[in-house]
Amino acid sequence: MIRKATLADIEQVEDTYNEHFKYEAEHGAFTVFKRGVYPTKNDAVKAVQNGALYVYEENNAIAGSIIVDKIQPKEYSGIAWGHDFSDDEVCVIHLLLVRPSMAGKGIASALVKYAVELAKNNSCKVLRLDTGSQNVPAVSLYKKLGFEIAAEASMKVGGVIEHDGHLFLEKVL
Repeated sequence: MIRKATLADIEQVEDTYNEHFKYEAEHGAFTVFKRGVYPTKNDAVKAVQNGALYVYEENNAIAGSIIVDKIQPKEYSGIAWGHDFSDDEVCVIHLLLVRPSMAGKGIASALVKYAVELAKNNSCKVLRLDTGSQNVPAVSLYKKLGFEIAAEASMKVGGVIEHDGHLFLEKVL
């Protein structure tokens, strides 16, 4: 089940972040996320307070989460997007994370499809996101779900982690 997160979910959401950090430390990293920098418990709290955090819950446990809103990171203004829409017509996926122990069950796809429906229900005409070009699983997922790469540029991931070779993708709804 996918639902809007509450503050009562924060510990489990943070636990998914920690499981992600541990997994990447042991198996190699696809993301540029850094423990204690981004994503953090505080990022999840802010997203709940802003009504932007959604969780995938299975058997009373959170298996993944996604942050979706209408706030475009500052770097988006410098991107030559394939389609021109007003800020009010744009929804953004900021963070999608699935617990590594739950990977391969379609949770990420379900969360992205949920974000598409959220965007449509909020009168958005496009859903945008960004990810590192080295994040092969994410890039593959987004392309499979109909997102197109608009550009590759530098970005501060989560507003704090400098990263070159970042991909900017969009899906017209």
